[in-house]
Amino acid sequence: MGADVQLASEAGCHLFSGCGFPAPGLNEFQFKPIFSIGGVDFNKPMLLSMVAALLVVGFFWTAFAKPKLVPGKMQLVGEIAYDFVKRSIVLETIGKKGEKYVPMLVSMFFFVWFMNIMSIIPFAQFPVTAAIAFPAGLAAIVWITYMTLTFKKHGFVGGLKNLCWPSGIPGWVMFILVPIEFFSNIFVRPFTLAVRAFANMFAGHLLIVMFSVASWYLLSPSIGALYGSVSFVVAVGLTAFELLVQFLQAYIFVMLASSYIAGALEEAH
Repeated sequence: MGADVQLASEAGCHLFSGCGFPAPGLNEFQFKPIFSIGGVDFNKPMLLSMVAALLVVGFFWTAFAKPKLVPGKMQLVGEIAYDFVKRSIVLETIGKKGEKYVPMLVSMFFFVWFMNIMSIIPFAQFPVTAAIAFPAGLAAIVWITYMTLTFKKHGFVGGLKNLCWPSGIPGWVMFILVPIEFFSNIFVRPFTLAVRAFANMFAGHLLIVMFSVASWYLLSPSIGALYGSVSFVVAVGLTAFELLVQFLQAYIFVMLASSYIAGALEEAH
């Protein structure tokens, strides 16, 4: 929680104590630098993203460093995790030609998921993707891959046609559809890919913090204890629901990335 909320609770700010509700806001998403290296400031979300990356690398390194014909427990978990993304997302969306993109998409899935999970880890308690820079960076990687494959597969003219010229559409409506398709594929897709992951984690974290703070604020010797208990139950329920959302956002992000790659690799109209 942010510094303002902590100070409010330390001061004994409760219902009927004469102070207003210390509502959380954007201060929950603003972090001061913890340290600097070479002029680069590192704050909490940056450190958590590095921890998430190390967890992904460490998990798969441990699972597959010494693979065996009869897999051990860690290798078995790693194979299940890898095959889940490969079979349920990549091959379902792209097909056999998507095999070469599986490592990138598996890494992206677990990186996004682990960054989301940070919101429920004690002392971390912040979903890294609630900072727009991180989903925007991943969306940029997807967009660059999408554009590169499109023009590599179809050439410059064919690539533009792939992006802007839908098949099976009467020619007389193309003067309307072409600019819409161009704007959608070039600008809207990366924007919505980033904002979807960001907005869900942002809203979920803010709701959990709000009901957690409300649990403290409503706590009082009188009837406020009942209100505080209800707010606490809601906060616990939202946290459980957030676990599902964290997984789904990683799944949706990689599914959309796979669909963009599939669109880039499809045969010319």
